[in-house]
Amino acid sequence: MTWKPPLSQPSALVLAAGLGLSALIPFTATNSQIASASQKTQLISQRGQKVEITLVSYAVTKAAYEKIIPQFVAKWKREKGQDIVIKQSYGGSGSQTRAVIDGLEADVVALALALDTKKIEQAGLIKPGWEQEAPNNSIVTRSVVALETREGNPKNIKTWSDLAKPGVKVITANPKTSGGARWNFLALWGAIAKNKGSEAQALDFVTKVYRNVPVLPRDAREASDAFYKKGQGDVLLNYENEVILAAQQGKTSPSYTIPQTNISIDGPVAVVDKVVDKRGTRAVSEAFVKFLFTPEAQREFSKVGFRPVNSAVAKEVGKKFPKVGNLYNVQSLGGWNAVQKKFFDDGAIFDKIQSGRR
Repeated sequence: MTWKPPLSQPSALVLAAGLGLSALIPFTATNSQIASASQKTQLISQRGQKVEITLVSYAVTKAAYEKIIPQFVAKWKREKGQDIVIKQSYGGSGSQTRAVIDGLEADVVALALALDTKKIEQAGLIKPGWEQEAPNNSIVTRSVVALETREGNPKNIKTWSDLAKPGVKVITANPKTSGGARWNFLALWGAIAKNKGSEAQALDFVTKVYRNVPVLPRDAREASDAFYKKGQGDVLLNYENEVILAAQQGKTSPSYTIPQTNISIDGPVAVVDKVVDKRGTRAVSEAFVKFLFTPEAQREFSKVGFRPVNSAVAKEVGKKFPKVGNLYNVQSLGGWNAVQKKFFDDGAIFDKIQSGRR
């Protein structure tokens, strides 16, 4: 089915807060600024009247966190009598992961895929078993893949199978360098393998689709620029939440379709154990993570296009999102470690598909 999101005007948003509802303190910072601040000796006391933590997340969550953070700060002030400053850093999930591993002191990370969180775990910063430390196996945001077409959908692209037709140009990023593109690849694979097709049929279909991919941008942002700014392609594989948020901000007025066989794009959140233990911020960091699963926070995620993981909120906003008849997840494909090895490691299936394109 084809879905057009309701348009709304963006709200004036606050980035971080430290003094309750009556005096919210705006704050933005680059990775380098946050890293520099963490090295200073005059850090706000973590056990006194004020506490400071850092959230590192991927770019498209920013609009939600700008609303969620002041709510949590006010709640903590009411209940604990303590003021909080929550610093934030946003960027591509892969680059944020590297920044944390390289020394950006994040108390909480909320990334685009569990594979990135696993990398931080493997670097010794997060303890194994973090998936069980928060509700819903620590998956705090959810989306699906959308087929975003030119206005009026001149190529009549409605289903996955249309992407393999001759003359259809598909825009997606390189799954070797983009987390979002990995989701796209797995959605293409599952369109066959999770719809009663064999793996041989899935490989044949995905190979045909990538023959229709004229360029492989490095990341999802470059892919969007190729589609919108450079006018390349007939269809863009995109997160549903990105399509909805872009329309709300007046950047696009898109036509898009949500295929009925689709992958659940699950975004995890985790406390960075080594950092919170070093800084004495575990209590507030864990409370913040827990708050992200409350109806209040989940409503804010849904407003910017994410499908709620809270069942009550999901019922409240159900009409906003097209129903997906056959929704599967990464675990049904073997989990991220198996998926990485099978599809994206050097010499794996994606590389073999690329070799056939050349």
